[in-house]
Amino acid sequence: MSNYKIKDLQEQKARKLGVTIKPSTNKLKKIDVYKDNKKIASIGAMKTYNIPYGDYASYILSIGITKANIKRNAYLARHSKYPKIKNGIRTNSFWADNILW
Repeated sequence: MSNYKIKDLQEQKARKLGVTIKPSTNKLKKIDVYKDNKKIASIGAMKTYNIPYGDYASYILSIGITKANIKRNAYLARHSKYPKIKNGIRTNSFWADNILW
């Protein structure tokens, strides 16, 4: 199980999307996304030794909103090539972009 601490901003974004989030049961992921109590995605990678990669909410806390916005724009540009909907279903990339970033 992941030891990632979900941030308030991520909770707010999830609520707006109509889903709930919990720390992931997969030690290689940060967050599990649930819709109607059914797990629909696992998002956010963890480095070795259970250390999370940065995300928008974490960067706001550690380096401030201005630098966090730069990192956010870089992440979204880098990941723009990944499909957000496949076969009519929102992908993990969609959930990561909209909850973590």
